[in-house]
Amino acid sequence: MELKKKSLVFLLLNVLIRCIASQNVTTFYWVLNETSYTRLCSTKDILTVNGEFPGPAIYRHRGERFNVNVRNEGKYNVTIHWHGVKQPRNPWSDGPNYVTQCPIKPGANFTYEIILSDEEGTLWWHAHSDWSRATVHGPLIILPEQGKGYPFPQPQNEVPIVLASWFKGDVMEIIETALQNGGEPNQSDAFTINGQPGDLYDCSTEDTDAAANFTVRLRSLANEDYPVDVPQTVDTHMYITISMNTLPCVNNSCDGPDGSRLASSLNNISFVEPSIDVLQAYYKGINGVYDTDFPNEPPYYFNFTGDDLPDTLLTPERGTKVKVLDYNSNVEIVFQGTNVMNAAENHPMHLHGYSFYVVGNGTGNFDNSTDPTRYNLVDPPEVNTVGVPKNGWVAIRFRADNPGVWFMHCHLERHASWGMDTVLIVKNGTTSSTSMLEPPSYLNPC
Repeated sequence: MELKKKSLVFLLLNVLIRCIASQNVTTFYWVLNETSYTRLCSTKDILTVNGEFPGPAIYRHRGERFNVNVRNEGKYNVTIHWHGVKQPRNPWSDGPNYVTQCPIKPGANFTYEIILSDEEGTLWWHAHSDWSRATVHGPLIILPEQGKGYPFPQPQNEVPIVLASWFKGDVMEIIETALQNGGEPNQSDAFTINGQPGDLYDCSTEDTDAAANFTVRLRSLANEDYPVDVPQTVDTHMYITISMNTLPCVNNSCDGPDGSRLASSLNNISFVEPSIDVLQAYYKGINGVYDTDFPNEPPYYFNFTGDDLPDTLLTPERGTKVKVLDYNSNVEIVFQGTNVMNAAENHPMHLHGYSFYVVGNGTGNFDNSTDPTRYNLVDPPEVNTVGVPKNGWVAIRFRADNPGVWFMHCHLERHASWGMDTVLIVKNGTTSSTSMLEPPSYLNPC
């Protein structure tokens, strides 16, 4: 009886919190529909928000809440993710399809509740379902709190610059064909700046080394207004290898190497998208949707960044495997790039629901004896996405103080489609303020 009373009080508190928070909250109304655009001398219909490409910019202040009602009048299932927004205790509006929600089907709608906390600066929002993010994206600009200034001189003007890609073909058909046949999807035909292809596109190059050399020099402000809280001790250590892989096909009938199907993995696990979202299964205690045995380390060790690695390393295990973390535990993850398939490259690893501190990085294989002695635990940069260097490693730390279900994946679309993903489930704390919020009144069915 006492337990039932506590549960009822907890439920009423959550309802009260949502009712209070809903007062004077701005709601944006978005319609997803097909709109005709001409680029690179050809015209096609693309999925847009309110007919705009890139999509509308959102300006909010630090710590505010706002809602976005999304009505899908397009042809495909869609969800929206608020990239870099921690959504404290509110995974219900985080967005990745079949991880924290079932998608918004054509003709349906869903209202996202976005809760800003300590985020400040330029983030972005984008579709998080298949490859629809190619045209469904836009800037999310979080200004300082009302009455407070920037940590630098006030700019005279601000101009958002959105970098993206343009495909002459239908992006959904491109990825669906690639996944069906098992081969490499067509590359984009141009990079874009605010929706327009660059003037000198044919002469452009990709210099990830220059980007890496710049980003490793970043530091946090680490002052009174912008403090850091780097975990100095670690409760959970994870060493995660990032690999390209292949899966066998009957009669070698696929379009991947030697008739195989292309795949990718974390710790040799290639993520399989479930039929209902992981969050709903976790919250309702539905069995058989996911397993909680995502490993803390790879199944075997080898020279991860060596040349001409054996073919025995090509085939991963497939499954919907998640990692469960205790509330408020200190977590360290070392991402280790590999050269399996001679396919090493820079992997932008993104964690939903958190920002994390990049405490170390290097080339080659991570050395657990010597590399941690060079960690920066004083003023490391705090980010939500980090590029794992080609044939190198990155170490991150964070405190698991945001209960919920949070996606972790490579942000290269083809790699995420092939299984370079996993899910972190952070358990509730011991109080209502350290537990997940109740779900909204309406959830899209799967």
